[in-house]
Amino acid sequence: MSGTSLDGVDAALADFAGPAPRTLATHFSPFEADLRAELLALQSPVENELERAAFAANRLVRAYAAAAAEVLRAAGLKPEAIRALGAHGQTIRHRPELGYTLQLNNPALLAELTGIAVAADFRARDVAAGGQGAPLVPAFHRAVFGAPGQTRVIVNIGGIGNITLLAADGSVLGFDTGPGNVLMDLWIAQNQGKTFDEQGAWAATGRVLPDLLARLLAEPYLALPPPKSTGRDLFNPAWLAAHVQAAPTDTNSPADVQATLCEYTAATIVDAIARQSAAGLLDVFVCGGGAHNATLMARLAARAPQWRWQSTAALGVAPDWVEALAFAWLAHRLLENTPGNLASVTGAQGPRVLGALYPR
Repeated sequence: MSGTSLDGVDAALADFAGPAPRTLATHFSPFEADLRAELLALQSPVENELERAAFAANRLVRAYAAAAAEVLRAAGLKPEAIRALGAHGQTIRHRPELGYTLQLNNPALLAELTGIAVAADFRARDVAAGGQGAPLVPAFHRAVFGAPGQTRVIVNIGGIGNITLLAADGSVLGFDTGPGNVLMDLWIAQNQGKTFDEQGAWAATGRVLPDLLARLLAEPYLALPPPKSTGRDLFNPAWLAAHVQAAPTDTNSPADVQATLCEYTAATIVDAIARQSAAGLLDVFVCGGGAHNATLMARLAARAPQWRWQSTAALGVAPDWVEALAFAWLAHRLLENTPGNLASVTGAQGPRVLGALYPR
């Protein structure tokens, strides 16, 4: 898995033979700086983008293959022992309202490099069936984190934030809440040359700017009812610059903007959960890189102290590996010819088997 944060590749090796998935090994490989820059550039129209996208996809797949080799080495297994490799690809456009979503990938090359069957292109079938194609992880959340008679919320804070409401009656609702880390990452990159604000340390030095926060919260996407999904197509540098420039400049230090962006992520997540009237909700479990942002976690807890905020480690899965495991699970569903989406989440016309298989 490589997500909206564009930090690198998360690889997880999973065994689905038992009643619950068992993680055998994990590995994280950061992107090389020039590959990350190219993937960021390809989020918007650029000159010669078809060829550049093809080259970037091949480089990305070589990073996937290297990560796969590392988890195999850690587990002491050979490629022949693996049924399939689920490869999400790197999203560079997500426009389900226009009937498409696009992930850079080259699953044929990945199968050649690894000697493993590759499952890929998970989102397209859901979009073809009228769905958002995202988020796809709520089905995995239900399978792994659901508990009969208990209401739980799983919050994934990657580049984009999304929530899964696992109701006590077994029903599931999920959608993208808005920015997770993407705006905070963008702002610290512009002002300090860093790829992310480690533990929210910089945000903790600033103060929240009420006028800027109000402008950010007025974004129409936030008021849309689910099903809905979003990405860098909306929350991008131009969007952020327009809001920062429109706010009063005499009080805006860069640290204050960072603090406000952190508060914005916390507010959009809490508001999204509260809007769904999660009766009986006590426990919220967080995964993704945002789980390591101490300032963000503190702001979430301050906005909703009535809920217990924990990481998914409390449910047996470390927060860094939930999404990688989810796409291993989706690959397993494809092999079993079993639907991987939830129509209640994506808005698709019904359950669909997701993905395409490239044999070893």
